[in-house]
Amino acid sequence: MTLRRALRDFVQAKSLCPPLSLKQLEMLAAEFVAQQDQADVGNDSCACADGLCSMSNWLMVEINNQLWADIIAAIPHDRRLLMLPKCLSKHGECRGEYDEYGLLCHRCGRCLIPDLQEKAGQLGTLSLVAEGFTQVIELIESHVVDAVIGVSCLDSLEKAFPLLVSHAVPGLAVPLNDNGCINTHVDDSYVAELLSLTCPEQHALLHYEATRQQIDRWFSREELAPALRISDDTPGAKTSQVCLDWMTRGGRRWRPFLLCAVYQSITGEMMLNEDVHRAAVAVECFHKASLIHDDIEDGGMTRYDQPTVNALYGDAYAVNVGDALLGMGYRLLTESNNMELVRLIAEAHTSLCQGQGRELEWTAHPHPAGLDFTLDIIRHKTVPAFEVSLMLGLACTGGQRLRVGDGTSGIQHLRPMLHSYSEALGIAYQLKDDLEDDGEDCSPSAIFALHNEHPDWSDEVVREALSGMIDRYKQQALDALDDLDCLELKRLLYQVTEKILKR
Repeated sequence: MTLRRALRDFVQAKSLCPPLSLKQLEMLAAEFVAQQDQADVGNDSCACADGLCSMSNWLMVEINNQLWADIIAAIPHDRRLLMLPKCLSKHGECRGEYDEYGLLCHRCGRCLIPDLQEKAGQLGTLSLVAEGFTQVIELIESHVVDAVIGVSCLDSLEKAFPLLVSHAVPGLAVPLNDNGCINTHVDDSYVAELLSLTCPEQHALLHYEATRQQIDRWFSREELAPALRISDDTPGAKTSQVCLDWMTRGGRRWRPFLLCAVYQSITGEMMLNEDVHRAAVAVECFHKASLIHDDIEDGGMTRYDQPTVNALYGDAYAVNVGDALLGMGYRLLTESNNMELVRLIAEAHTSLCQGQGRELEWTAHPHPAGLDFTLDIIRHKTVPAFEVSLMLGLACTGGQRLRVGDGTSGIQHLRPMLHSYSEALGIAYQLKDDLEDDGEDCSPSAIFALHNEHPDWSDEVVREALSGMIDRYKQQALDALDDLDCLELKRLLYQVTEKILKR
């Protein structure tokens, strides 16, 4: 307990905002060990510096606990989950039965499980006796619970902990007193203490499933046609109908989602106003227009498993459809009476064209493109699509102040953070795309670049190197968020990073 108090004081002095990446937690654990090198931390058997060095993973878990404790205290008990391991039961004596969710305890009193489940039940907290934290992620993403208090052996935590961190799950983890798969023990008083955490002001964390559903409705033909001013008697009706068809086609719609979710995470307002609606449709207009023009320039014949516009109607007609979508996008932005939105889109549009221009120059005069050349194209062509969505969401707030701890702060300091985050995320995304496409198209790719720079490398070595680059840029994206002091925005971007770069 003395060691945990020292960790609590250490974390509180840092004024950190969760979530933190594994890299940050490792650094904090190392810093704590260094501070304790000459300090008296009580009578804990492993409290000396050498002992702490061997406890790095335990320290990371406990530091993460301290980061989330106050936030989880504000989450209603009925929005929390207690997860216990099966190994707490008495091996050979347990009368419980198992179903697809885990152990159904018969409350025979031979172990701690019924006592801990009863404590949770009295508070209104859901409890499960099961292995595997993937179930936790499913419960979080399906909005059954908002936070988890998990008990597990340190070996299992070492495997599950990265999953919880990368998904920004508000969690408290309690390592078992001993490893092994049978008849284990835990500090039940500590578990009870964490279960009982509470504070007068309750806080509901934001979820974005409703946002996804709203965006899907916006891009249905019924809602999109009036938004784009398209009807059967619109002049040039065929061009307008092709625009409508193309806008309602597949895709994850990451750009509208990022715009809306950033706005919501900053303002705390889940209702999306008309200006946000217009900006979200506009950013998809620009994205779909860029895809049409890209297909023309690359000679692409299929997209979303369907014929491209140029394949159906020819290049000249496709150029016209893409231009029409650009006009519709700019018209939507001007209707919002916020010229910052227009400026942001114009800058992103120009940067994308510059990146595409470099690629076209290479196509006209191919040469052994190196990695620096390829990354420069990505910075201009792919990165702006991510950055502009985040910046548009920021601009839609109208400069509204952030809720930070017990106070507020301005949003101007978010711009350089989001720029750095977008650059790293955009590069990682394109490298992932190159890895999955395996360099099948004729444009410069990271796979080609690595082969050009290292002709002696095998395909397997190139792919391993590219995979390592994706991991490094993913970490750079998370590093850019280190000083972000808005819990909801930080949670959102951690979750987005994990989903976009999932392999």
